[in-house]
Amino acid sequence: MHKKVLWIGLALLLTSTLQLAAQEAKQDSTYKKWFVGSSLLMLGNFIPNDPNPPEYVQLNVGYRITPKDVLHFRFKRSTYAWPIGIPFGPSFDTPGLNYPGHARILAPTLGYQRFLGKGVYTSVYALNAFEKYMDEENKKVGNGYTLYLDFYVGYQFKFCKNRFFFEPAIGISYWPVRTNVPESFIEVEQKWRNYFIQPGLDFGFKF
Repeated sequence: MHKKVLWIGLALLLTSTLQLAAQEAKQDSTYKKWFVGSSLLMLGNFIPNDPNPPEYVQLNVGYRITPKDVLHFRFKRSTYAWPIGIPFGPSFDTPGLNYPGHARILAPTLGYQRFLGKGVYTSVYALNAFEKYMDEENKKVGNGYTLYLDFYVGYQFKFCKNRFFFEPAIGISYWPVRTNVPESFIEVEQKWRNYFIQPGLDFGFKF
């Protein structure tokens, strides 16, 4: 009996949610459903004389289910030579605290974004990082996998009749799953936490 009531309640909730979404879409029929974009964090690739260039690439593709609900697909590639949990500050990228080599990441990512009103939004992403670990002589020493969960709060600025946008945000990245990290890398990173506060600087074009 309780299960039937629960299923009926879920069905009614789903029906009402879909009706509200449809009404909202009718009220704002001018919003663009698709967008493509990237991140201004890629400018870090152009820092002169950087001993550990990030080789950062990010591609964003999104679909708007309603004006307030957005599904995201991201693809990221990067290289890093320091424990991810080191916070920005004096310890970040300091000689002696870096890895005995570096890691290369390929990371397909799925996400959901919810607009709360007047441009304010929250978002969550599941980033699947497939990692290749290289020693100081650039020889492969292992393959690993890390699941990152990223949470953001930000604001969307719109330009050119809502065609272009910029989304500054502040977020936290947490990795509950991390496997097959070489021992020499673990020795360095075990001193640090398994979360990281980071900025978001996404931009894009709607169509």
